[in-house]
Amino acid sequence: MANPVLVEVTRGTLVESVHRGSIAIADAAGILTLSLGDVDTPVYPRSSLKPIQGLPLVESGAAEAFHLTDEEVALACASHSGEPMHTVRVAAWLRRIGCTEADLACGPHPVRYEPTWRAMIVRNEQPTRIHNNCSGKHTGFLTLARHLGAPTAGYETHDHPVQKAVAKALADLAGVSINMPWGVDGCAAPNFALPLSAFARALAKFAHPSARHAAAARRIVHAMASYPELVSGTGRACATLMRAGRGRVVVKTGAEGVFAGIVPELGLGIALKIDDGATRASETVIAALLEKLGVLHGDEAAAELIRTPVTNTRNATVGERRPAATLQTLTL
Repeated sequence: MANPVLVEVTRGTLVESVHRGSIAIADAAGILTLSLGDVDTPVYPRSSLKPIQGLPLVESGAAEAFHLTDEEVALACASHSGEPMHTVRVAAWLRRIGCTEADLACGPHPVRYEPTWRAMIVRNEQPTRIHNNCSGKHTGFLTLARHLGAPTAGYETHDHPVQKAVAKALADLAGVSINMPWGVDGCAAPNFALPLSAFARALAKFAHPSARHAAAARRIVHAMASYPELVSGTGRACATLMRAGRGRVVVKTGAEGVFAGIVPELGLGIALKIDDGATRASETVIAALLEKLGVLHGDEAAAELIRTPVTNTRNATVGERRPAATLQTLTL
């Protein structure tokens, strides 16, 4: 059966496009409080997995051993825009662990923040590996490799101790086999596939963590909530929603229409996937869900993610992107 339509895009009086998807919300006991669409077929969480990929960095003692700040922990969980606030911190972090840009397995990445990108063009500068939106995550991987006494070369390979630690943490939190399907992400690191239901359960343990992972999970959630712009960038959806949540919620986007949410005060984990991979739709869905949970404090920028004007080249509003009926009528 097809997944339900979650988001529709209008032009004039007609619905021009629709986005189907699935949602799983779980509590800390592992019970699904919402299951909408197919939540059992494994999907790649992509970058929404980053809080869990950062867990071994903190839990192993590597973060403490290398005196990582909460800003650096936030960057380890980031899909950043390549702004100076990101790249300067990542470069300094690399120097502190005795590594350089050449040690990063990710490739150069275009800068997402337009003012920075334009300034680089004027200076005839090309993006480097540090500009890659995953450079913080990769620097975290290198830090963990240093702490484990493992080779830094090849840290991105599936059988490296760093990636084995990530797989173990994810399997433990999600209650799935450590032999999960996996593929290579855009940044060259492994990404592990699991059902949305299992991913939501893993995120719920971050919201109300078990004794085994409690301290590390709390630090990651605190760091992300404290530095939303480091996790994403100026004006990005993740930063907007976390700012609107005022410390009550942590969210993380992922490529191909994935979004993860952690709501500590409610002990809930949220995982969603848009079938066609549209980020615009995943942003609408996560914002609508958080609004229904009452954690956005009526923030105007967050509200505009729920109902987003569609404009033409003269900046006139000609339609909107909005939750479809299935999503509007949900009771959480």
